[in-house]
Amino acid sequence: MSAEHTPEPGIPGETGPTGENDSGPRHRRQRSRRKGLLITAWTAAGIVALGGTGAGYLYFKLNGNIKSVDIDQALGTDRPTKADNGSENILVLGSDTRSGSNRKLGGGTDDGSARSDTAMIIHVYEGHKRASVVSLPRDTLIDRPACTDTQGVRHDAANGVMFNSAYTTGGAACAVKTVESISGLRMDHYLEVDFSGFEKLIDELGGVQVTTTKAIDDTESHLELKAGTHTLTGKQALGLVRTRHGVGDGSDLGRIQLQQAFIKALVTQVKHVGLFTSPKRLYDLADTATKAVTTDSDLGTVNALMSFVNGLKGISASKMHMVTMPVRYDPADPNRVVVLQNKAQQVWTALKNDEPIPAAATKGNATGEAAGVVTS
Repeated sequence: MSAEHTPEPGIPGETGPTGENDSGPRHRRQRSRRKGLLITAWTAAGIVALGGTGAGYLYFKLNGNIKSVDIDQALGTDRPTKADNGSENILVLGSDTRSGSNRKLGGGTDDGSARSDTAMIIHVYEGHKRASVVSLPRDTLIDRPACTDTQGVRHDAANGVMFNSAYTTGGAACAVKTVESISGLRMDHYLEVDFSGFEKLIDELGGVQVTTTKAIDDTESHLELKAGTHTLTGKQALGLVRTRHGVGDGSDLGRIQLQQAFIKALVTQVKHVGLFTSPKRLYDLADTATKAVTTDSDLGTVNALMSFVNGLKGISASKMHMVTMPVRYDPADPNRVVVLQNKAQQVWTALKNDEPIPAAATKGNATGEAAGVVTS
């Protein structure tokens, strides 16, 4: 049976030539800065290395780790048209499930439900040299379309509900359907990572270094950090990307600002990890990553995932433009936000046409006031 639970996106790494003479320290630093995009890139590199050694049984083990969902079959043909300009859109979700091993990490009650605690659209431009990342606030009030989940169960449409109710209601397929309805963009791929998998990935990488400009104390996300520089463990990193209380205005928008800052720190950290010097460490990371990830069925094999990630290797961290979907606070409920339709449409139109997101679309919108609290 197809899996339909888990999340929190990873971030690969990459390196490439920096000039005709790349033997000096400056060029080595340039090469290092080019490493990083999604952790899955490291996974793909590890698979390549393992395959090259003829360790076929390891390949099959990794292949068996990957969970996938057949979103195309569930959603059918009533979807936005695929872009023909060489770009790709990937929906990345981090779920807030309260069951199993995730309950200890996420807190709350085990009510059998799951929520998309983190959601972002990664738009990879033609040529795969740069990307825009649009974070979708979970507390956004939207009109959720009717959808059919991957088990064939149909779910009715609903008006004025929170964005993350789509995943709670119908899992990955309904989350994709809702994002496509909001944006008018076809999601070419789907990636998801669960709480426990995210924690293990960070620990496998040796932690992630961040600097906090203010103290963070959030009992709900189990995170307590003094102002200063820290090497976060997997548990602390998970707490950081889930933190919203006691930082900024305590909103989901503030949490998104922390998540985006953490992604930048993670990209920076990946360049320092000597994975290729240790075959065991390389395999351990690949094993952990493939166990943590859930993909659409097109990426549901090691070969497919490797090919996909290999196509992202040209994107360096400096070529990732990160924004939040334009929203304002709901006058009737300060704990909710509503989409600024005109500005949001500027974002979707730009991505549909494979163009940069205009600065005007991201200025003057509601923010969480947590910018600058975490730096790398």
